[in-house]
Amino acid sequence: MISIDNNAMTRKESIDVRFFHKITEKKFGIHLLTGEGGLDRKIKDQNLHRPGLALAGFVDLFAYSRVQVFGNTEIKYLGALSLKERRVALEKILKFEIPCIILTNDHRPSDELLELANKFNTPVFGSKLSTTKLSNLISDFLDDQFAPRLSIHGSFVDVYGVGILFVGNSGIGKSEIALDLIERGHRLVADDVVILTKKAESIILGAGTELVKHFMEIRGIGFIDVEKMFGVRAIRYQKRLEVIVELEVWSKDSDYTRTGLEDASFNILGVDLPYVRLPIVPGKNITVISEVIALHYLLKHYDYDAAKVFQNRLKEAINRKYERNIDYFEHDFE
Repeated sequence: MISIDNNAMTRKESIDVRFFHKITEKKFGIHLLTGEGGLDRKIKDQNLHRPGLALAGFVDLFAYSRVQVFGNTEIKYLGALSLKERRVALEKILKFEIPCIILTNDHRPSDELLELANKFNTPVFGSKLSTTKLSNLISDFLDDQFAPRLSIHGSFVDVYGVGILFVGNSGIGKSEIALDLIERGHRLVADDVVILTKKAESIILGAGTELVKHFMEIRGIGFIDVEKMFGVRAIRYQKRLEVIVELEVWSKDSDYTRTGLEDASFNILGVDLPYVRLPIVPGKNITVISEVIALHYLLKHYDYDAAKVFQNRLKEAINRKYERNIDYFEHDFE
């Protein structure tokens, strides 16, 4: 069986506010309201925080290491305070090293908020989005940034909408199988180096590296650009990993499944995924078998398991003392 070291998993410890701003400005329209000071501050927590209690003076449990979101509640509360009270409330939280503050619902920051934020080098951003919408988008972005990741050697292909990761020893033919599948209309996600990211308790997404993207190395030819050669329909940038297929040279001493009644699985990043050991012999059409693996997975996903159906049919035949007779097909002479 393949050996994958889950202990080699990596996870970002932090991202700086400058990078956060660069991505969120482009994707979500978040704009900077203060100066450049504080953009080098680190975001170390993927969760967001609404600092209502902290503004009211209770800072014992203030999660200051998180991105702070000022929605309607926070803005209305600050607006109800006198100028002196407002300055005291803001200073009380800005003395902590907050990564940044985001104002939602297109709220305009008060003069004292901008003044104190610049004084304490705390970046303040504005957004036209509602608090709920912005929180969902930012949370998803931060979840992705801090998600556990694992780099693995293999070829990752979308086959009939099923993400299949081909693994095996170097030179076994992973890239050639992926190329054949692409030629048959399926889509390449990544080849050689596949980056796996755990997005939820049972969801792992696979993608290629920024450098390699959709280039492939074919022995005897060299590098090819799949997108340029086969078109944009032949690629996708990420896909959920659903099946692992290990390619190995056939050995008479190995035990390969014959019935499929026992489901094999392999654990990656704490998620058990369907696992298939596929022996390679001359003349065996691995591409077609890969398509069958994808279709078989889809049928099982929709609660049809051919192995169990056949097993039940066999049991019924045994129970009624099945005789090996052939049905009569009227006027069928072919």
